Amino acid sequence: MTLTAPEPHTTALPGPHVIGIDPSLTATGIASTHGWCDVIGHAKRTKDPGITQLPHLGRLNALRALLNDILTTIAHPDLAVMELPAVSRSGGGAHERGWLWWQLYARLTSRGIPVGLLSPNQRAQYATGKGNAGKGAVVDAVARRFPAWTTDGNDNAADAVTLMAAGRDWLGHPITDLPKTHRAALDKAIWPALTLPGADS
Repeated sequence: MTLTAPEPHTTALPGPHVIGIDPSLTATGIASTHGWCDVIGHAKRTKDPGITQLPHLGRLNALRALLNDILTTIAHPDLAVMELPAVSRSGGGAHERGWLWWQLYARLTSRGIPVGLLSPNQRAQYATGKGNAGKGAVVDAVARRFPAWTTDGNDNAADAVTLMAAGRDWLGHPITDLPKTHRAALDKAIWPALTLPGADS
């Protein structure tokens, strides 16, 4: 299966092109200021077992293919905003998730794409005003505040929309007005040094 970067929708926003990325082996959420969001994972491109169930060489090949699918979908935005790994997260695949995160970060920066980083708590705070908000609260907040991006209730897509919106806000092009309690997350995030036309930061 070969993926291509989605075409901008009629709801595409003028100004800097920002991509939000919630990295995952099974469901990487990606959202664009061009008006779309998507979820990409190993299961979307093949009916093989989960990546962590493959032999090591097959696992590496699957990880590389997933990485390329994500990068193709992202294309070349003015700013990418990624969620930082949840280092306290338990469960299988931590080794593989770490590889995917660092390879994605490395490939984006090697292309000259500035990368902003939000922790899971900062992402939840930007969406809801509370850093400990659950996935359902983030999905509901995104549906209410950013209805142009259809997530179909998928929390990975909703996370990506939140990251994308935070990046636009940081650049001085907010998609919608948010309370100070939400926007305080921007002050805690890690932002690149860059100068874009129309950027206020």
